[in-house]
Amino acid sequence: MTGQAEDRKADKAPDLRLAGFAVAVWMSALAALYLSARTGILIGAGAAGLAVVLIVWMRRGEARPRAGRWVGLAVLLGVACGAVATGARVSVREAGPLVELIRAGDPVWMELVVRDDPRALKSSSAMPPTYIVAVDLLSVRAEDGVTLRMSARALVLGSDPGWRGLLPGQRVAAEGKLMPPRGGDLRAVVASVRKAPQVIGRPSWAQRAAGALRAGLQRACEPLPDRPGGLLPGLIVGDTSRLDPALEEDFRATGMTHLNAVSGANVAIVLGVVLFAVRRTRAGPVITAVVCAVALVGFVILARPSPSVVRAAAMGAIGLIGLASGRRRAALPALAAGVAVLILYDPELASDVGFALSVLATSGLLLLAPVWRDGLRARGWPPGLAEALAVPAAAQVVCGPVVAGLSGAISIVAVPANLLAVPAIAPATLLGVAAAVISPVWPAGAEFAAWLGHWPAQWLVLVATYGARVPAGALPWPGGLTGALLLAVITVGLLVATRRPLIRKLVTVVALGGVLGALPVRLLASGWPPPGWLVVACAVGQGDAIVLPAGTGRAVVVDAGPEPNAVDHCLRRLGIRQVVLFVVSHFHVDHIGGVTGVFRGREVGGLVGPDWPDPPAGRAAVASAAGRVAVHAVGPGWTYGVGNVRLRVLGPVEPMRGTNSDPNNNSLVLRAEVDGRTVLLPGDAETEEQEDMLAHLGADALRADVLKVAHHGSSYQSPRFLDEIRPSVALVSVGADNDYGHPNGPLLARLARGGARVLRTDQLGDLAAVVTGRGLAVVARGDPQVP
Repeated sequence: MTGQAEDRKADKAPDLRLAGFAVAVWMSALAALYLSARTGILIGAGAAGLAVVLIVWMRRGEARPRAGRWVGLAVLLGVACGAVATGARVSVREAGPLVELIRAGDPVWMELVVRDDPRALKSSSAMPPTYIVAVDLLSVRAEDGVTLRMSARALVLGSDPGWRGLLPGQRVAAEGKLMPPRGGDLRAVVASVRKAPQVIGRPSWAQRAAGALRAGLQRACEPLPDRPGGLLPGLIVGDTSRLDPALEEDFRATGMTHLNAVSGANVAIVLGVVLFAVRRTRAGPVITAVVCAVALVGFVILARPSPSVVRAAAMGAIGLIGLASGRRRAALPALAAGVAVLILYDPELASDVGFALSVLATSGLLLLAPVWRDGLRARGWPPGLAEALAVPAAAQVVCGPVVAGLSGAISIVAVPANLLAVPAIAPATLLGVAAAVISPVWPAGAEFAAWLGHWPAQWLVLVATYGARVPAGALPWPGGLTGALLLAVITVGLLVATRRPLIRKLVTVVALGGVLGALPVRLLASGWPPPGWLVVACAVGQGDAIVLPAGTGRAVVVDAGPEPNAVDHCLRRLGIRQVVLFVVSHFHVDHIGGVTGVFRGREVGGLVGPDWPDPPAGRAAVASAAGRVAVHAVGPGWTYGVGNVRLRVLGPVEPMRGTNSDPNNNSLVLRAEVDGRTVLLPGDAETEEQEDMLAHLGADALRADVLKVAHHGSSYQSPRFLDEIRPSVALVSVGADNDYGHPNGPLLARLARGGARVLRTDQLGDLAAVVTGRGLAVVARGDPQVP
């Protein structure tokens, strides 16, 4: 009887052999991507040898080896398979002839097959975008006519718009220069290509059909408002080309990114909609799986069968296997087998964060969501509401460690936001799919379906927008691998411990108490902004964004940094809801690239800038973002006052031409007075403008308590100018590891010798100069934004 009881207990326990094999394959493949091919193969061979030793030992031991030994054997075999498979693929990038071509640096002709949709690097400047294209490299012909044939992955950096319209599966030829890969993946080379590609062949019928449907969906969404109209294609097929960057950031902050990127989580949501509909008919597991399979194939064709979509579909298919079996115990081996097969087929997946999130989301759907759903239904919850809550909660719990490691925070609004989003997903998905399917034959009908679909999409926009603005909606957490592993250990421990009712109740009480106790502290005593602040230098990377307080929730903002999210987040942290005046020191992209972030959800009372036309693209970008707020040109002597802030423009005294950089040397130089203290903001003024102001205005007009160091600490500055300002505090707004060599060490040393306390945003994050009872002090928020 004891043996039968143990067998029944083993049947109920999860089978960890395939799970151990899959994890070992994953970890060994990840390690081998960063090692040489020889080292990876040696590690695999060593693991295989240990597996043989363990097999011999098990055969000589008990008649029925213990489960732990089987798991150990599976782990050793997984290490062997993962390391050897990855090492063999890595050997391609170490091939001698290819390495020699890279070292030579000569132009070559390449024959390529496009693997995924080309992506345009977003740029706020007048420069045309660079297109990033993942390709398979088939052959390379050097200048001497020698052709090297291969099958290797590569990355193309294309400057010509001709790359934009290529479809996965298309065969092209191009001329470019080969550069070494960065490592950590299977790419053998990076190719820089300036000219348009020469198309050799047509893509497959599936890719052409997908392209036609996606283009039809985009056309149907063009008449819609920008935010829901840009979201709908992302929700349906992962096409985020029109998605507002601000909205994309809000989706990320609320844990709703899976809605606009094709991933395992996205597929799980699509299948969840189908599941809910099929289960209403009381269909059996097999019929349900068949219907879901048909929906999955249609989704792949619509979303375009690129590698990322196929990976997501594979995760969905694994879920179908567990569903068709009707046994939850079979779900984990099915998932583990699928993960192992995918990584052995494509070892590069081991380092793909999107793949990790897909696997985790699918595991949550298979292992946790059914248990939680049944538990809620047993407690009297309606079936639909129980499933709607269980699915996003399970996905959030299992994906939480990875997200926390990437963002350095734990979102407490993700589950409520996803729960609120559930009612809108089904109608938006169905109407969006209908718009795409009928677009080739009935464009007007497609536009009507898209118009109907934009209303639920608008609800998703509202949920993400307001969810991202919930105060203290994310709790700080250690970032990187350490933070991810720490939260993973805590999560697994809690999931195991809470299987006991008493511990479950205790954990619930402690968690609620911790959240409810932490929220008032973070809301009322967050420590930022510090009391008595008179100027903040935002950590926006390699650029400037300066904030002067003008009352509760109001500020004067000078410059906007290189991109919108960084300045928007800085203003959110300061609680700025109204920008009474936005000042542009000059129109270089590192000062105006983030202008839309200043306007994001805020009223802007006025906008001023220098009377200098260059660069025209920068001025046009500011005018476009400002909309009805006109850009007024101001010059020396212009003054402005609001609240406790008084501004005066000191320079340029007169237009400067023929200098090292005319736009820099025509920067507006502002002297601000805040509560009796003075702040000098010289923009990017260089030596010529600084010397000219000294000559015309004298040293007394330039002296200040706080100096925002000009041009990110560049060496192009007048030593006499720095000496005459005599600041107590010098703030350097600069990006970490920038390519310009900023800031200049001797220049900072000169400021320090003059008595200034010098602090940098790349090292300390947002910097606030504050007035204390003993004079000026500087408070650093400690959250640097690295470009």
